[in-house]
Amino acid sequence: MTDDHDQRNDNKGSAPRGMSNRLTNYGDADFSLFLRKAFIKGMGYTDDALSRPVIGIANTYSGYNACHGNVPGLVESIKRGVMLAGGLPVDFPTITLHESFAHPTSMYLRNLMALDTEEMIRAQPMDAVVLIGGCDKTVPAQLMAAASAGIPTVQVVTGPMLTGSHRGTRVGACTDCRRYWAMYRGQDIDDNEIAEVNDKLVPTVGTCSVMGTASTMACIAETLGIMLPGSATAPAVYADRLRVAEDSGSLAVAMARDGITPDQILTPAAFENALRVLLALGGSTNGLIHLTAIAGRLGIDIDLDAFDRMSHETPVLVDLKPSGEHYMEDLHRAGGLPTLLRELKPLLHLDAMTINGRTLGENIDAATQLIDQPVVRPFNNPIYARGGIAVLRGNLAPSGAIIKQSAASPELMRHLGRAVVFTSLEDLAQRIDDPDLDVHADDVLVLQNIGPRGAPGMPEAGYIPIPKKLAAQGVKDMVRISDGRMSGTAAGTIVLHVSPESAEGGPLGLIRNGDMIRLDVEARVLELEVEDEALEARRQQQPARKEDAKLLGYRRLFMEQILQAEEGCDFRACRPEPHCRVPRS
Repeated sequence: MTDDHDQRNDNKGSAPRGMSNRLTNYGDADFSLFLRKAFIKGMGYTDDALSRPVIGIANTYSGYNACHGNVPGLVESIKRGVMLAGGLPVDFPTITLHESFAHPTSMYLRNLMALDTEEMIRAQPMDAVVLIGGCDKTVPAQLMAAASAGIPTVQVVTGPMLTGSHRGTRVGACTDCRRYWAMYRGQDIDDNEIAEVNDKLVPTVGTCSVMGTASTMACIAETLGIMLPGSATAPAVYADRLRVAEDSGSLAVAMARDGITPDQILTPAAFENALRVLLALGGSTNGLIHLTAIAGRLGIDIDLDAFDRMSHETPVLVDLKPSGEHYMEDLHRAGGLPTLLRELKPLLHLDAMTINGRTLGENIDAATQLIDQPVVRPFNNPIYARGGIAVLRGNLAPSGAIIKQSAASPELMRHLGRAVVFTSLEDLAQRIDDPDLDVHADDVLVLQNIGPRGAPGMPEAGYIPIPKKLAAQGVKDMVRISDGRMSGTAAGTIVLHVSPESAEGGPLGLIRNGDMIRLDVEARVLELEVEDEALEARRQQQPARKEDAKLLGYRRLFMEQILQAEEGCDFRACRPEPHCRVPRS
């Protein structure tokens, strides 16, 4: 009994550590520890092992998730690092999400994964945690959980896949998935070739090989300082990725001993740095929602208007698809994220602390500098002169909307067109390829009711397909507007995250076929050219939205708690009142 009592009290005046942490409450703490040790010894642990700092490892492996196909190897490498540093590694499962294997959408389940991860961290004895994420919503969910759970945390990502080759052309998921599918819809390639390319787009495990949401969130996590410097870009199948995992395990032990918690790293300055990097990457529009959700867990509010002002002075410098031409493995060879951070130094808070005990500026200076590389442009020779994302306002988006301007068609950035309206995903599926659809190339495609509540879950359906009859005529892009999201791998003149959403009574839901819509990205304007009185009359005629009284479980929780896009689509109960706003004007 003495050993148990000593372990529980070996840190007088401080929180319990190791196996004494978060004891199940039976009204007798000594018995609780005795019982816990008895059961875990059934797995072969010695008292010496159980006396070490316990490092939890969130294991997100799943047979459904090819993005996480290398997780077993990462777990073993993290364990090695933990043990080399004198800790005890214990892996535990959590929910895992893959974009293509989550119905109705992985965004609907992001908050569930965040809750699951947060509560498993809170429930189980661990002095620090290493989180393994990769596919789009997994890293945001884990960082939301870490921000709320508040214990020392190291983020590890699974890394991007390598590229493949199709008939001599380099290809990679998932920008090329969309490109070839558009060619197929436009009858530029046949059934045989689309089946052939399907075998080539994902040649290895790992996340998408372009600057989609997964790669964006990996770079954002490194910028935030919650991940080891230089670790965002190593491909999933490289030995570099395993070395990063080992080092992350060792670092977690040190952080546990020093008590370095996420709130000390995820500061307003760190979030401002991450927003700069999001813009300079030409990163996924989803990154803005996820950053807003992570910051919101810490009482930090993202100011969309200040973010837009930041966009005016932060050019896109990374030549990666969908805004450029290269792939993630090319960025890794070019020195990884530090190559970009070096170009952005005058705009960054270089004194922001990171998990390795150095400032962001010190990490940048310590990284290898490659002079002759083709992926990251010099600041004075950008891919795109403004930031990748612009914020739009107007009577159609009172609370804001966004467009990925770096991936839009220049000739459509100022456009006046007739609305062709689809009231739901079901309506879109039924009519988009109807030969009799009244649609022309200069029209504006509008999709309603795919927002956080409307879908529910805000699916990546904002990338509305070009109507087949127009695609067959060679039309490659049109202005498209919705209250949903799109994949970070997609390109086009696509307005997203219109807020308030249709299902919340937003003006988007009042658009009718034939209405004229004006988009002016330079002026940051999104306007429905309908008189206010007419819009109010339409609003009065709208039937009241009926809530399904039979909703139970997670669906009911989701519908009662979900916030709008500008608040990160988190649950209201998970977000404390904001105490500061970033970027700070």
